[in-house]
Amino acid sequence: MSGKIFYRHRTKMQDGAHQPRYILVAVSDLNLKVYGQHLRMSELKFIAESVGAELVALPRGPKHETEEEEVEEVEVKSSH
Repeated sequence: MSGKIFYRHRTKMQDGAHQPRYILVAVSDLNLKVYGQHLRMSELKFIAESVGAELVALPRGPKHETEEEEVEEVEVKSSH
């Protein structure tokens, strides 16, 4: 692979929305111009395969991991 394409999940997604879920954050070692900001995973994979790049998902920070755990706990409690 000649380069890397870095992406992350969008932050303001609504459940059930038919909008692209990912944001292209950075490109390394590629001569590539991207005109769309929000992309679908299938689009990211197609671009990566076409230019011979590797897709790299950016991890969320430790602050967001605790928020996700709290949201999951609330969802479990409300379903009972």
